[in-house]
Amino acid sequence: MTRFQRYAIYVMPDGALARFGAGWLGWDALAGCATDHPVITGLPRPLDEITATPRKYGLHATIKPPFRLAETTSLAALMADVAALTDRLEPVILEGLALARLGGFLALIPDGESAALRDMAARAVTTLDRHRAPLTESELSRRRAARLTPAQESMLLQWGYPHVLDEFRFHITLTGRLPRPEAEAVAGILTPHLAPLLTRPFAIDSFCLMGEDEGGMFHLVHRYPLGSSARRSSTATSA
Repeated sequence: MTRFQRYAIYVMPDGALARFGAGWLGWDALAGCATDHPVITGLPRPLDEITATPRKYGLHATIKPPFRLAETTSLAALMADVAALTDRLEPVILEGLALARLGGFLALIPDGESAALRDMAARAVTTLDRHRAPLTESELSRRRAARLTPAQESMLLQWGYPHVLDEFRFHITLTGRLPRPEAEAVAGILTPHLAPLLTRPFAIDSFCLMGEDEGGMFHLVHRYPLGSSARRSSTATSA
C-alpha cells in the first residue's frame, strides 16, 4: 500500500454531490485524479482560480485534520484504530446543508442542530491522536500566523490543530477566500447548481481515511461505514 506523507479523516460526500464537487474543484479525491471543470458562465474570475485553495483536498469536511504519522505507529495500526472507532460510532443525521460564507470563503454548513456531529468529531480527534506526530516548529509558526485565540492556541498545542473540539465547525469548503462582492456573486451562480444535490435530511454515515501524496493532493485510502451502517452493509452482503 502506498505510504502518504500525511493522513486525515474526512467526511466525503458520495453520489451526485460528490460528482459535481469533483468537477467544481477540478480534483476527484475518491478516484485520485484530476477532473474537468464544468462550464459555468458569469463567475467573477476563472473557476480554476476560485477553487485553487481547496482543490487538493477534494470535496470534504475535515474531522481529524491532516497529520504526519508518529514514529511509534504505522498505517496498518492507524487503519485498525479507525475501523474500531467507526464501528462504535453511529451515523449522524443533519436536517440538511446550506451554502454560506464562512471566514471569507464559501462552504456548505449544517442547517440545524449539529451537536452530535461535534461530539463525533471530538471522539475521532482524541481517539486517533496517538498516531499523530508532534508538530514541528515551522508547522506551529504557520498555524500561529492566523493570530489564534488562547483557546485555539491550546487546541493547537494539545491536538495539533486550532479548530477542533470546542473550536470545531463542520464545513465542506467550495472556494478559497474571496472578497465579499465576489463571494456573493459566486454564491448566486452556484446555488441553482447545488440546490438539487443537497438532500434533506443529510446523513453522515461514513468516515474516509485520506492520504496526501508528494504533490500535496489527497486520495481516498479507505471508506469506513459508521456503526449500524456497517452492520447493515454486512447483513445485506451476506443475505
